[in-house]
Amino acid sequence: MSRSTWYYNMNALKQGDRYAGLKENIRKIYHYHKGRYGYRRITLALRKQGLRINHKTVQRLMAELSLRSVIRAKKYRAWKGRTGEAAPNILSRNFGASKANEKWVTDVTEFPVQGKK
Repeated sequence: MSRSTWYYNMNALKQGDRYAGLKENIRKIYHYHKGRYGYRRITLALRKQGLRINHKTVQRLMAELSLRSVIRAKKYRAWKGRTGEAAPNILSRNFGASKANEKWVTDVTEFPVQGKK
């Protein structure tokens, strides 16, 4: 080990933790909000308190403190309603109309292109 590395590490140990106060502040905000705040919201809360702090610093300190926010469960969105039900055949192939806008008819046609709809 080089001499400079040895003395650098010795001085680093003497100085102590430079983020000790900030870590305590992060821990208070985290527990006040019952673990629901992640690093983004904690960063905003710290900035509202007047501290200029980078979000990456807050993220790193939260990882050191083993603080992880509660992740919301994804909502189930796969249900597409009642599908496959055919509409009743009201016209019974009687497409003639006695006046305008009495009957409207449309057709849905699918063409497979390169194996896709």
